[in-house]
Amino acid sequence: MNHRELETLLSDVAAGRLSTGSALERLRHFPVESLPFATIDHHRALRQGHPEVVFCAGKTAEQVTAICGRLVEADGGFLGTRATREHAAALEALHPRLVWHELARVVHLPPAEPVPPSGRILVISAGTSDLPVAEEAAVVAEAFGHRVDRLIDVGVAGLHRLLAARDQFADADVIIVVAGMEGALPSVVGGLVRQPVIAVPTSVGYGASFGGLAALLGMLNSCASGVLVVNIDNGFGAAAAASRILSR
Repeated sequence: MNHRELETLLSDVAAGRLSTGSALERLRHFPVESLPFATIDHHRALRQGHPEVVFCAGKTAEQVTAICGRLVEADGGFLGTRATREHAAALEALHPRLVWHELARVVHLPPAEPVPPSGRILVISAGTSDLPVAEEAAVVAEAFGHRVDRLIDVGVAGLHRLLAARDQFADADVIIVVAGMEGALPSVVGGLVRQPVIAVPTSVGYGASFGGLAALLGMLNSCASGVLVVNIDNGFGAAAAASRILSR
């Protein structure tokens, strides 16, 4: 339940359009709801602006469908990351409106009345191999209600590709840059723009990349001022950070 929904509920009670018993029924699981394998935070939308997001990795299909079902009752929809095809199939059987983003590994059931889009985020990926993480960031940002543009395969090995697309930078409020290997692209972008830049290192690379550690350290040591860095392969975290910046 978000601020708008709670205000409407309280206004209906105050105006006599809704009984206190009906209001209590709507709030029966507020702020948390306990399942045998999870404690669902129904208060999160009020605190942070978005309902709890389900991290599907490591959960069975039955656990994911149960958690998502409770979120639907409370919020009208759900968002899940790192979902498998098995998770998606089980959810789609119960929620025919489900949107399954296979490359991003994201499942999304939009609410019946989606919030109009706000703010613009540009997601830049260094290489095609970085696309799963870049798409996770892009899809989550769209689910959070933001306009998203994509700039694909413009890594520093062919810098002319990035420079040829510089006109796309101007429309963005926040820029997310996803890169593996040595992780140099966020520094380049950070030196070209005035918008906040969120860097996402990926685990893409050969042996000495150490599963993304080289890219992570390179981004943390960026000489471009103001570049923010999230964890390796954490496209979701980048989208969440961008959304918080835009919500201000």
